[in-house]
Amino acid sequence: MAVNDIQLWQFDESKEYDQQVQAANYETTSVYGFGHPLYYKNVIDVMRGEAEAETDGREGLKSLELLIAAYLSARDGRTVSLPLDY
Repeated sequence: MAVNDIQLWQFDESKEYDQQVQAANYETTSVYGFGHPLYYKNVIDVMRGEAEAETDGREGLKSLELLIAAYLSARDGRTVSLPLDY
């Protein structure tokens, strides 16, 4: 699995930043990254009345929305404005 791991970085010409690739790799506790466990803990704590909500849920959709817009733009060959209308 190479979710957060660049396993092969090989080009005909090397660049200055090629040495930084290994530092870009990181391990997380989840394939979703570092933020999800903290988000779900906050959701549970809010439901228990032990904390205030740290986000309204819309923030978490922004990265997904960006990916959807990129795919729509590539597929349709047009500019896609954010936020998406759905």
